[in-house]
Amino acid sequence: MAGASGDCVDVEIDRSLESLVRFLGIDLASLLELHVDGATCSLTHSWAAPGFEVAHAVEPATGVGLPWYDGVLHDGRVVRFERLPDDFPADAGTARATVTGLRIRSHVAVPLLVDGKWLYALTTAMAESGRSFSDKEVERIRIVGQILANAVYRRSIERKLRDSIREVRDLQRQLETENAYLREAIAPNVGFEEIAGRSLALREVLAQAAQVAPMGTAVLLLGETGTGKELVARAIHAHSKRAERALIKVNCAALPASLVESELFGHEKGAFTGATSAKPGRFELADGGTLFLDEVGDLPPEAQAKLLRVLQDGEFERVGAVRTCKVDVRVIAATNRDLERAIAEGSFREDLYYRLSVFPLHLPPLRERPEDIPLLVWELIHERQAELGRHIERVPEKAMQALSRYLWPGNIRELGNVIERALILSQGPTLALDTFIASQQSILVPSDRADSAERAHFLQVLERCSWRINGHGNAAELLGLRPSTLRSRLKKLGVARPFSTAVH
Repeated sequence: MAGASGDCVDVEIDRSLESLVRFLGIDLASLLELHVDGATCSLTHSWAAPGFEVAHAVEPATGVGLPWYDGVLHDGRVVRFERLPDDFPADAGTARATVTGLRIRSHVAVPLLVDGKWLYALTTAMAESGRSFSDKEVERIRIVGQILANAVYRRSIERKLRDSIREVRDLQRQLETENAYLREAIAPNVGFEEIAGRSLALREVLAQAAQVAPMGTAVLLLGETGTGKELVARAIHAHSKRAERALIKVNCAALPASLVESELFGHEKGAFTGATSAKPGRFELADGGTLFLDEVGDLPPEAQAKLLRVLQDGEFERVGAVRTCKVDVRVIAATNRDLERAIAEGSFREDLYYRLSVFPLHLPPLRERPEDIPLLVWELIHERQAELGRHIERVPEKAMQALSRYLWPGNIRELGNVIERALILSQGPTLALDTFIASQQSILVPSDRADSAERAHFLQVLERCSWRINGHGNAAELLGLRPSTLRSRLKKLGVARPFSTAVH
């Protein structure tokens, strides 16, 4: 049977047992596997002559009521009976009563040594009449049994090897997935003191964040896009009791609706098309640590329901699984949406909102903290200049005043874009504002006229971009806003393209 595998091994073993039955003129031949407990064994293959039921001969090998029989085989001794049950020894206990009820009159069981251990046995039986087995016949039984046992054992080892290889590959894929997730979590944690800004509005928010950080309380960060919500989330995690564990980030707005549950809660192999292996979700990876749900207001309703259960009970099931996973995760959520309005519109669950907003923090927009702009400008310069091959030593006072008076609808993200463009244009040690920023000075106004200034600013940017919102170099990118956010803001401000009711 060299080279045989899978079902072929079973077919060849059955044929060999059939040949042995016919050659010896017996009723039954069976191959048993001896269990590692040293007291039981089970049937792997059997062949019976016509009129003889296999089950009648299997029972003595099941270990039920025959501990003496199984013990002899596990000791490597041959069992040989010519006339049952009379031949049973006195110390066989309940074996005599058990065998009396079976259609077995003669029986031989030969233990087989494989890989240095008694792992199998080949047995024969006669149903109606007694029969003696010579030493030569016992030896023939041993030779046949050894071949069959080696084949079954080799197949077992090959299966275990294939299973091990499969497990290693699954583990490798899982580790690659986890590494991809965890790479998002290895950005250095920042402290509250490292968040640039001296304004009272910012300091009050950071003071509250520092108070809640050591707790396990859920935190909801509210504010416009680009106000630094992720930076605050990292600072809260860094000052928590979970700081030694991972901070896992999920951008809910960037996940396709069909994959949200899989990304958050993981999936089992075969759960859906393309699920070639099991994969842990972000909640499992964040176990013991913190999960940062950015743009949580964009979660679809189905995921909201499952998220609520995790927040309530710490339990969930992977997609396609029945086993319940239990995790200990602190959730920090963030959104630039008006969740109370979303609740009224029916797109966000009210019960989930109350679970997330145990400790809400509203991050002030940049226009409410203009005194922080000089600090942010220099921080952005130091962060980006080396990569761009620049060394800035001076920001002109006029330029800094212009930056401080501007209303920044895109907040820190827009400021970062402006500083990066200025660095690219700067040829010497002095920061040079590009013509776009210089042109904004004509519309700089006090903060009590923010809406009209923002409207004027948007109109100027849209005209500059021929009213194109999406794409590289167009309005959303210049403003540091997501296209959907910009469209929403334009609608709120009543800004529409001349001679048209839509923008692109």
